Amino acid sequence: MEKNRAISFFHRKPENYNCAQAILLAFQEEFNNIDDEKIHEFKAFGGGRAPKGYCGALYAALSLDFPEEVKNEIESKFIQEARFITCREIKTNKTLSCKKCVQLAENIVNQALVLHEQE
Repeated sequence: MEKNRAISFFHRKPENYNCAQAILLAFQEEFNNIDDEKIHEFKAFGGGRAPKGYCGALYAALSLDFPEEVKNEIESKFIQEARFITCREIKTNKTLSCKKCVQLAENIVNQALVLHEQE
């Protein structure tokens, strides 16, 4: 697992991938259910437009094919660092930049992959 892959995709020209797309692209090799169509669909989930107003990076991380208990851990770890789960709250309270949210989500997913592999 290469670190900072998501950051390398985030707002990369000419595609201008959003936070949610960057997370999916970073883990496309690890998860079989991430095709180009799904990445395109997640264009709608950046900038606070994910369901329930979730941070797009977190929403994408939670969409990965993990058991529910792992998804709960991902969300919990994200909240520990970002303090919030919605894009609006994160931006309003200036807890993390969008780039830092992408980096955080990627790091948490990488940790989950390592732990999940050991089970």
